[in-house]
Amino acid sequence: MQYDDDYERRRSYIARKREERKRQRTVRIIIFLLVLGAIALVLGIGGWFYFQHKKNGTSPEGSLAQSQENEEAGSASSGGEQPGGELSQTDSSGGNSSGTGAGSAEETGLEALLSRAQALADTYDYDGAIALLQASEEYKEDPQVLEAIASCEETKTALVKADISSIPHVFFHSIIMDNAKAFDGDADTNGYNQVMTTKKEFLAILEQMYERGYVLVRLHDLAHVETDENGNEKMTAGEILLPPGKKPFVMSQDDVCYYEYMDGDGFASRIVVGEDGKPTCEMKLDDGTVSVGSYDLVPLLEDFIKKHPDFSYKGARAVIALTGYQGVFGYRTDPTYQDSNPTYEADLESAKKVAQCLRDNGWELASHSWGHINYNSRSAEDVITDAEKWEDRVESLIGETDVILYPFGADINDWHPYSHDNAKYDALYNMGFRYFCNVDSSRSWVQLGTDYLRQGRRNLDGYRMYYDLPETNPSKTYLDDLFDVSTVFDRERPTPVPPM
Repeated sequence: MQYDDDYERRRSYIARKREERKRQRTVRIIIFLLVLGAIALVLGIGGWFYFQHKKNGTSPEGSLAQSQENEEAGSASSGGEQPGGELSQTDSSGGNSSGTGAGSAEETGLEALLSRAQALADTYDYDGAIALLQASEEYKEDPQVLEAIASCEETKTALVKADISSIPHVFFHSIIMDNAKAFDGDADTNGYNQVMTTKKEFLAILEQMYERGYVLVRLHDLAHVETDENGNEKMTAGEILLPPGKKPFVMSQDDVCYYEYMDGDGFASRIVVGEDGKPTCEMKLDDGTVSVGSYDLVPLLEDFIKKHPDFSYKGARAVIALTGYQGVFGYRTDPTYQDSNPTYEADLESAKKVAQCLRDNGWELASHSWGHINYNSRSAEDVITDAEKWEDRVESLIGETDVILYPFGADINDWHPYSHDNAKYDALYNMGFRYFCNVDSSRSWVQLGTDYLRQGRRNLDGYRMYYDLPETNPSKTYLDDLFDVSTVFDRERPTPVPPM
């Protein structure tokens, strides 16, 4: 994997300074313990002389006086009138006359500031790191802070602006957590084998893309809407700046609804808000209990980014696409469940909380239509009716979005630019959609229109991987820019994978 020299130098510098401060604190603690030991030794010797004189019946006045002088001297050297006085004073005031306690508190604050700035720099937010460091009135002139700022500024000079037209977009469906249940030979096995990805494959894909320098960016990083003084909208290319060797990509996941037919087939059952405030998943176990953990793409990707923060550009996560006909996130929220779902009202509130949690943690939400219908083959009237249902029954729960990921990857137009003469596009645009994604096997396909962005997505599923294996079709090279399919493909899959 390629690394930017300045980026790695800064991380090494911060780590080295942390180690130096740890060693300094250790030395201070050792000195403090030695002082306490000396005091205890003095007191012990004085007590021994006192009891010796007491036992011999002689007057202890002279020796006791000397012992008291020694004790006072020891107490003075320790900064208090009794053993442990320094610790008590430090605990209550945060410092002492020597400045040791105050220095530790200062270093702790400085270390925390540098750590927060490093966390921003790890995700390529160098401007954010600089702003944070410069905003500190207490530490902004500290040599370490100035060095960190200079390092960020120097790193910025080497950043490369990404060409948005060359940015790939990969997507997944629900991640198979239990191969034995998904591939058990029932009526759903072929479908899972074609369009789903196993946990083993997903984690291997993340690891290999990370090793090759890929960095996850938001769909909205590619372009944004600007409005001129006359109120006219224009879609403008974004500025994605990364160190040399880094390659941006977008990720999305379709059908994050956990449909009823998937129950018991080795998938998560719904998304929940974890105790740490992060989105995670529930999964029903064979004994009827429910386990909370990393059982689908959302928490698995969160885990990976926690381990590798430089896999995410400024906190980016994936796009989560939702239908509505069986609810969202595993909650049966569609009005058709109002009479049959005893927890219907609670599910509505839970879905809202999950949606907000996802947004708060950098995830983007998108429409995948309400009824998972083919927007290409259906009439404009059908598309409008379906989109209105999604707006009324899904967007009202999860909040507004301007992204639509077409079901079946079926675009409403060919490769030519969208026009408002297209009734489907005009209707979707007027509903607020600005980002439109189909499915395309090209390594990257991006169309920046005057008022929209289109992007092709690449399916990383059983079908695509099986038919890209060298032993299946040596001429296929759809995936070799992303990962080595031979080492990623899960050999527990039933083969051959049925054609689509």
